[in-house]
Amino acid sequence: MFYEPRNGHDLPHNPFNAIVLPRPIGWISTLDEGGRVNLAPFSFFNAVAYTPPQVMFATTAAHYEGGHKDSMRNALASGEFVANLATYSLREAVNLTSTPAPRGVDELGLAGLTAVPSRLVAPPRVAESPVQLECRVVSSIELPTGDAADPNTVVFGEVVGVHIADDVIVDGLVDVRLLRPIGRLGYREYVDVTDSFAMTRPRWPVERVPD
Repeated sequence: MFYEPRNGHDLPHNPFNAIVLPRPIGWISTLDEGGRVNLAPFSFFNAVAYTPPQVMFATTAAHYEGGHKDSMRNALASGEFVANLATYSLREAVNLTSTPAPRGVDELGLAGLTAVPSRLVAPPRVAESPVQLECRVVSSIELPTGDAADPNTVVFGEVVGVHIADDVIVDGLVDVRLLRPIGRLGYREYVDVTDSFAMTRPRWPVERVPD
């Protein structure tokens, strides 16, 4: 099939999310102006630079509400956020924190999670998550939107501090099978990363072309 997104499609649900995948989940913790914690998962999240390390997360028009908009507002106002790794063992908590709760509700507490202080930024980390990235906002971008009152906003943050649980480091390497991160697929589907494979980047000139 072929369709132009601006003209819609004939499927029962939007296929876009089901073909750009799997997407890592940024479980973003922030503080509002009153020092209240907000925690929400973002499936539009990724690493975007290596030196210095930087990540992004984005809200999308007419798709998210509640805590997602609060996370964006808090990060832009305070200039700080923490990206906590979403894992299979925490999947129910991740899902619960996506609830469109009223502004000011502590989703971290709602999900029965433990807040622990960060070292370099004010927002707390999720203690139960095996990896947490302390971030400072470096820029934000407003992308095109069909509704000016409902923007598509992207926030970029420099990772200034990294926390990794010691028990997921094996022989000096982070073992993804011990982390068991989850990723977002389309519709209501997620993926549990339990397997991996390695490939060596080829050198030039290429010695062998795959069959």
